[in-house]
Amino acid sequence: MNSRPPYRLLLLTSFLSLWQGVGGQSYTIDTVGLSITPSETVESGRVVILRCVVSVSHDSTLQLTHGFQFIRYDVPVYSLDTKDTSVSYRLSPARAADSGTYECQVTVKEKSKTSSSQKLTVTGLQTPELHLNKVQPFEHEEITATCSAPEEKGSLLFYFYQESRNGDVKKIKQLESSGNSSETKLVFGQVGDSHLYCNYKIPTLSEAGNSNNSNKVQVIVKALHITPTMNVLPSQNVYEGDIIEVYCKETTKLKDVYVFLTKDRKVLKKAVNTLSHRFRVRLEDSGELVCKAEWSSTQKETSKKLIVKELFSPPRLTIQPLDAFEGQRFSLTCSVPTYSQTISNETIQFSIYKDHVLMRKGKTYSAVAHPSLNGNYTCLAEVKTNGHILPKESPTLVFEVKVPVSPPVLSVVGGRMVLGKPFLLLCRSKNGSLPITYTLQGLSRKAEVRVVSRPGDQAVFNTTAIYKSSDMKNFLCMAKNNDFTAQKRSSGEQLLRTTNITEPVSKPELTLYPNSGDVSEGQELTLVCSVQKGTAPITYTWFHSKRKEPLGFQTIPEMKGMYSINKVRAEHKGDYYCESSNSANDVKRSFTITITVNLAGWKKGLIAVVCILITLVIIAFVIKKCLLPLRRSRTSELSVKSASSKVERLSLTMAEVNEPVNAVPPKRDTDTVYSEVRNLKQGAPEEADGGTVEYAQLNHDIGQQNAHWNHDNPADHSVQNEHGDDGEIIDVVNDDDCTQHPPPDC
Repeated sequence: MNSRPPYRLLLLTSFLSLWQGVGGQSYTIDTVGLSITPSETVESGRVVILRCVVSVSHDSTLQLTHGFQFIRYDVPVYSLDTKDTSVSYRLSPARAADSGTYECQVTVKEKSKTSSSQKLTVTGLQTPELHLNKVQPFEHEEITATCSAPEEKGSLLFYFYQESRNGDVKKIKQLESSGNSSETKLVFGQVGDSHLYCNYKIPTLSEAGNSNNSNKVQVIVKALHITPTMNVLPSQNVYEGDIIEVYCKETTKLKDVYVFLTKDRKVLKKAVNTLSHRFRVRLEDSGELVCKAEWSSTQKETSKKLIVKELFSPPRLTIQPLDAFEGQRFSLTCSVPTYSQTISNETIQFSIYKDHVLMRKGKTYSAVAHPSLNGNYTCLAEVKTNGHILPKESPTLVFEVKVPVSPPVLSVVGGRMVLGKPFLLLCRSKNGSLPITYTLQGLSRKAEVRVVSRPGDQAVFNTTAIYKSSDMKNFLCMAKNNDFTAQKRSSGEQLLRTTNITEPVSKPELTLYPNSGDVSEGQELTLVCSVQKGTAPITYTWFHSKRKEPLGFQTIPEMKGMYSINKVRAEHKGDYYCESSNSANDVKRSFTITITVNLAGWKKGLIAVVCILITLVIIAFVIKKCLLPLRRSRTSELSVKSASSKVERLSLTMAEVNEPVNAVPPKRDTDTVYSEVRNLKQGAPEEADGGTVEYAQLNHDIGQQNAHWNHDNPADHSVQNEHGDDGEIIDVVNDDDCTQHPPPDC
């Protein structure tokens, strides 16, 4: 046979499966209904049935499963998957806790549908029951009360009440329980009888209200008579070291009564019904002893006061002398200030210890002070009483050998001082126990005292200024810290070796090179600033009075500094000064020197030449302007030269020409006037003072004279220029012009 499956059958099967998977999913949930029977409101205890019915339309070949779920206040309370189309949820019996709004949700495959809401109301609550484990307790005895509602559901809130004989009701407890019952503890402190009852309510269903009250239970509280007794033997007044015994018991017939012995809230012993406590007393045992009886929550107590007296006081350890210096003998003594009459001083045994090591059996210990004996000393006193040794220890005495003070050392605070300024002196000893008294003496000063009592303190003295280094030797420091040794001294000699002494600079002197204050331009000028004294290095600074910033400065280990100006110019003139300073920070200033800058030699020569030339020009101008007119005024005639070979000299008297401009000239017989015309030989010309002219003609026509003076020469009437035939200028000068109106150079 062929084992291969027929392909046609496989293809048909696959097609059918696909058709069922796609076409078989055709369904829809039509309706979901929810009903409540017998009704939506019932009394508590009745049976209630909630029925959910679903209607689904689907293909006849499809088998569906319905998922039913009953929901109360959005919380599922019952679920069931079935092929049936209806499901019932039974409440038997129904209680108030079942009240609420219900819904039914049905799920078919991927689809679901919810019914409309239905509200169920269950009226009435079950009456609770109260139970007590004891109805006749003693006062303050604890009893157990239980309130229950067995048929109720859910969380309940219980209330417990007490009703007194006169009918007053008081709520004594309130408890919330997750179940249907609640148990609590009750204590009654008042003797007498009363009734107890309880009720409850549902916190989530406030409209249901409280339940009916439970049954009432009568409670009779009896008085509890417990009286503890106490006794202290042999006495309540004892000495330390004595042995006492304390008894504490309770006399009632009650069982499980506990008794306690306490002191200062500390339990010394505990027992049932009775106890005894034996112990050796100490001073700190004085106080009140309490015997307490306790039954349930009831307590009764009584007390006794115990007085413990001191057998002997704690020992005291003393030292002599109080401050023992190295090499000095000292002694320790142990003593007991007070003790009881029952013992004597001889019965007290003493021991002296150093750092818990026994040094001596006895009351005293003596030795020479040495640093190896430094330590903590105690004294132990012991007394034997009642076969027991009672020890007491003294307070610790710290012994430290005092160290004598070493010779002091004088030093300047900071290691540096400036002559002429106050400074601080430190006097210190390298070794020595505190306190140390330091005394400083100096030149012409009272002795000053400083006491150093604490570590870190120093003996510092304020010292007035000194002006010579040698004065440092006059200081003397003394140190002392005991009367056992002599005081130690230290002189100021060492100050000269250990102190950096700074001498301030003296007032500087400013000098010039060259020495004169008058300097010519182009010369080199050196400003020398010098001091007579001062500790080097010294800083010299030069200033010009018209400049804010210094000209320069120089720090050198010499007593003078120099500042040079290579080529002096005019702006270098003015006032100069210098300042000097050193590490004393005391700046000194010199007097001011005035420097005058003169012109250079070649400039002076040039200026002299220029001045001479200017002078000569001025003189020449004066001569030309003043002397020449004077010579013309002395010449009383004018020489007129002809341009031809025939020359005539004309002397013209200028008397008429000197008339004022606006004056009317005197009238003559003729229009033209010739004054002294001298004929010369032809070809023999004669020089005139002012030059040569051909002819001179004066017109005296009154009309022409006025018109000529008023229009042609209105400003200057003393000098007239006329032109001859040959073009030369003829000067006619009025002699009075130079006299009445002299030119500037006259």
